[in-house]
Amino acid sequence: MTLLELLHLMRKHLGLMIGLPLAAALAMGLIAWLVLPNTYTANVSMYVLTQTSDQTGSNLSNSGLSNNDLAASQMLASDVATLIKSDRVISDTEKALNMSSLADYSISVESAATTRVLTLSVTGKSAQSVAIIANKLAETTDDVAREVMEVKSINVIDTATEPGSPSGPPRAMYTAVAFLAGIFVAIALIVLMDALNTRVRTPEEIEELLDLPIIGRVPEITN
Repeated sequence: MTLLELLHLMRKHLGLMIGLPLAAALAMGLIAWLVLPNTYTANVSMYVLTQTSDQTGSNLSNSGLSNNDLAASQMLASDVATLIKSDRVISDTEKALNMSSLADYSISVESAATTRVLTLSVTGKSAQSVAIIANKLAETTDDVAREVMEVKSINVIDTATEPGSPSGPPRAMYTAVAFLAGIFVAIALIVLMDALNTRVRTPEEIEELLDLPIIGRVPEITN
């Protein structure tokens, strides 16, 4: 099937091409806005302070911190980012908050390659809970990191606050994806219906099927 033939079929079934995507987008929109609950995200910014970052109280300009020291510190910050999502930190946080599980909350950590600043994000259905959990995770990570790693401390730069507006779900994106999916399904149905239609519709199809030339045409007579 050529592109022109496909466009002709789409024009022929214009109702399906318009109706199906709109129906899919409407259904997803209703689900997204009426069924899916709001989610909230709280963020904590932390700075990983290593043992070499504080040499008997002298500042960094006098401490002789080399590029190798910086690279090691940034690698350690990456290790701390992994530590935050470890079973030990999660379990200690659950115990500290008297919660049975944090499975209903999404926990993510961002760590840039050129800095020791970490951003911990907690996403859940309760705006108050995500802020409390984020702050407690930062506190627990500090305790565990000082115990098991060469970390002087993990200082909180910005504590998590209760978010004033939801961060998700991305309802507009869901609706747009459903609309595009409806278009693809409509095209697939049109192509399938055309493939299953075995009727001879044009003189050219007769020539192709019989491998014989057309020697005459009978005009349609209408009263």
